[in-house]
Amino acid sequence: MRKIFFAFFALVLAFLSACASMYAAAPGNMKDGMMVNSKGLTLYTFDKDVAGSGKSVCNGDCAVKWPPMLAADADKSNGDWSVVMRDNGQKQWAYKGKPLYTWPEDQEPGDKFGDNYLKVWHIVK
Repeated sequence: MRKIFFAFFALVLAFLSACASMYAAAPGNMKDGMMVNSKGLTLYTFDKDVAGSGKSVCNGDCAVKWPPMLAADADKSNGDWSVVMRDNGQKQWAYKGKPLYTWPEDQEPGDKFGDNYLKVWHIVK
């Protein structure tokens, strides 16, 4: 009887784990009127990226200066969140079709030193 209980309990846990992964939390959230990543750092969009194109145009040196918000291989699009493919084969998160980036000078939650940089980088609001 005990083996049946533990087998049933394991089956229930496996089912609940599968349900939780289907409804995973969004990779970013709103804080103080701006989108932040899991570390609380500000997220930005680049005007040269075309919303809904499924790709980022910030590659090479641009991606060194503006690190993309990378997605794991298993991450999937969900609602306003989508995954785009980068030129180097990595996956990147996009919000409402626009790829997301961080700015290395933002060191603490709430920093937003990259806002309006060269008039083409903007905080996600």
